[in-house]
Amino acid sequence: MKFNTKTIHGGQKHEETTGSVMPPIFQTSTYAQSSPGVHKGYEYSRAANPTRTALEDNFAAIENGTHGFAFSSGLSAIDCVLKMLNPGDEVIAGDDLYGGSYRMFTRMFQKYGLKFQFVDMNSVENVGRVVSKNTKLVWLETPTNPLMKIADIEEISKTVKSTNPNILVAVDNTFATPYLQQPLDLGADIVMHSATKYLGGHSDLVMGALMVKDQKLAEELHFIQFAGGAVAGPMDSFLALRGIKTLHVRMQRHCENGKAVANFLAGHDKVGAVYYPGFEDHPNHEVAKKQMKDFGGMVSFRLKDERKEAAFKFLESTSVFTLAESLGGVESLVNHPVTMTHASIPEPERLKIGITDSLIRLSVGIEDEKDLLEDLEQALQV
Repeated sequence: MKFNTKTIHGGQKHEETTGSVMPPIFQTSTYAQSSPGVHKGYEYSRAANPTRTALEDNFAAIENGTHGFAFSSGLSAIDCVLKMLNPGDEVIAGDDLYGGSYRMFTRMFQKYGLKFQFVDMNSVENVGRVVSKNTKLVWLETPTNPLMKIADIEEISKTVKSTNPNILVAVDNTFATPYLQQPLDLGADIVMHSATKYLGGHSDLVMGALMVKDQKLAEELHFIQFAGGAVAGPMDSFLALRGIKTLHVRMQRHCENGKAVANFLAGHDKVGAVYYPGFEDHPNHEVAKKQMKDFGGMVSFRLKDERKEAAFKFLESTSVFTLAESLGGVESLVNHPVTMTHASIPEPERLKIGITDSLIRLSVGIEDEKDLLEDLEQALQV
């Protein structure tokens, strides 16, 4: 089954009682048993719910995995992965990553004894250099949030596993989506998504996802999710499943519009730099070409006027682009990382990697290209 078909049919079957094409919303917390322990596969909705099961089967299918898990948020999915580790274990992560991930790593799990090293994953050598006997997890974002760095999933996986095959490689695939890249096929052990974003696609739910191929790993993740309780509800599961059915057609337009916006910004006299892996001068453009089908709908750029006031003036002047947190919906969004998504990262750390006051991140939606470019032009001229 090809990807475009998997988004609609992957892991799915018609509901047995009525033949319903879409899985019903099983809005129930518990299930009748004919005798203690004798039931129809469901006992309590924290452990499993038929609507969530349908979504999780689809999650697994679109990432070429065998098991999928739907969480109450993307961060709760990351939390589940980190709970597999023990005090003293080390995690290698990218130096440019979502502010919420950084906050969880440094302000929560660090105090429980995990150690984190943040490296520039544009270079495979940077990762190999810091692998130690205590390394248990390598956490990748690619493309990264918000500087659009590209990590070579296949080569990083080979490098760390040649040192120790038991090191887990996890990839936050939120920006790319499985339409553009499938990390499990490139050697990763775990794929994570904030399904709030492109998988849901309509800015109407909050959800996280994990996908794996290994049975033992799946069992461990399921136990942690069940014991911790961070599960997605049936209504959100229904909405996410509906969203995924149009993922492939939405991503085609996101990619088209993203490319047009990136090219427009690159040629504008008020723009100092554009961060977009589709450009040939992007440091890891060749890696992006190798592991991605296209370059996505996320574009970051820096104004030549580096004052925060100039960025705010632009951000307050867009009309088609909505100033808001999040990304990946059908509507275009504009974001100021310093004050919004990455505010939890200390300023010295932000500045070290280039998250400055003039940096602006765009989630390019599926509106008409001309409207998007005209909106950016008028906001840049304010």
